[in-house]
Amino acid sequence: MNNSPISVIIPFHNEKENLPLLIPDLRQKLRDLGHPYEIILVDDGSLDDYQESLEPHLDKQVKLVPMNRQMGKGRALTEGLKHATGELIVFMDADLQDDPGDLSNFLGKIQEGYDLVNGYRFERKDNPVIKIYSKTARWFLQQFLSSPFSDINCGFKMFRRKILDDVVLYGNNFRFLPLAAFYEGYKVGEVKVHNKPRLHGKSKYGIKKLFIGMIDMVSAYFLYKFAERPLHFFGSIGAILFVIGGMALAWVTYERIFEGILLYRRPALQYAIFLVILGIQIIMTGIIGELIVYLHHKRK
Repeated sequence: MNNSPISVIIPFHNEKENLPLLIPDLRQKLRDLGHPYEIILVDDGSLDDYQESLEPHLDKQVKLVPMNRQMGKGRALTEGLKHATGELIVFMDADLQDDPGDLSNFLGKIQEGYDLVNGYRFERKDNPVIKIYSKTARWFLQQFLSSPFSDINCGFKMFRRKILDDVVLYGNNFRFLPLAAFYEGYKVGEVKVHNKPRLHGKSKYGIKKLFIGMIDMVSAYFLYKFAERPLHFFGSIGAILFVIGGMALAWVTYERIFEGILLYRRPALQYAIFLVILGIQIIMTGIIGELIVYLHHKRK
């Protein structure tokens, strides 16, 4: 593992000014590490005619993987992995905010026996909205998923390829790759990285991605806590609704029998029936989930 080849995967979208500045610096830092390397640039549907400025930098060590249209960062990273040959994989961004000089810190941690090392941007150069979201995400993941990471949203990371044998990348779950590796029992850690201000272009992170990120956190909570026991999740919710509906039914029944209150005057009856039926349906969803998990393991 002392001289393992390194594959650096960089997805980009409209980074015409940044790529010619990033590649020479990244090349030099990779040469300093003394490992064979390759840089895989994945064009996620760029529209800024970057080809002319990038052409002089392409060779056997710097490869360009174009995509037909913008598919998202997760899809771009997955496409880059298909072309990567190294035993060590690096994810980093093309906006010059990630410092190639930090690669030596990542490699040092990997050589200590870690399987995945995530970056920790201890001095953020982003706008206040992103900072608030990152702090909220950190609190949520540490409280509800026992996350050992300080900055799981940092896109700068290095890991051993073998992790991908147990962790499936799809959609936006690349954000939680470190957490998935942690739950699979791999040795994970983090290093402080420099977060430089963006020089050219505009940030791709807006309100829409903020909202999507919040949904992804809820998705991660379900996947890593209840993927093997879905009935615990759905059963708990269904049971609560069923009990509330059952208690409401018992109350309106008591009032009808002992107090003579006519049911057609009680909208609570319809709500109670609705909650009971909804609770049963949610519980059955959990049971179906358990059957799917069982059959999946049985086929294995």
